[in-house]
Amino acid sequence: MGVKNRSQKDIDENMTVKDAIEREKLYFCTHPVYSTMPPGLLGTEILTGKLTKVLFTHIKHNLPQITKEIREKARDIEDRLRDLGPPLPKEGTEKMHLLWNMITDFVTIYRNTITGKFDSKRYASSSGQPGKKDISGGARIKLHFYSLYK
Repeated sequence: MGVKNRSQKDIDENMTVKDAIEREKLYFCTHPVYSTMPPGLLGTEILTGKLTKVLFTHIKHNLPQITKEIREKARDIEDRLRDLGPPLPKEGTEKMHLLWNMITDFVTIYRNTITGKFDSKRYASSSGQPGKKDISGGARIKLHFYSLYK
């Protein structure tokens, strides 16, 4: 591609891009060598058109892959957000209610562990039913106590 750009002198003299393109056309038309070349190889406008076509082809080729990656990442983020659970409350009364529920659940689980009572909340995340190996805390003590003093 043959291109004739503005010189530093042209820039300093505030020559517009439009005027520079007109001078470029005139230069290529009047030059002894360049005037004999095919018209699709000379000029800023031709270069701009070809580069636009190359860029468009590149975008068209890569856009499906980029879209696929964005969808996969969005799915991963949604899964991670779902794993984190619901968002924390913003108002004071809702925060207090959440804290109260958490403390109540903790106390219930702690009391059930000490007394050896089966607690479905503790085993909700495990895959199977609790067996003798899964017994802990007070339940284990209670099991040993009953086996010693039948």
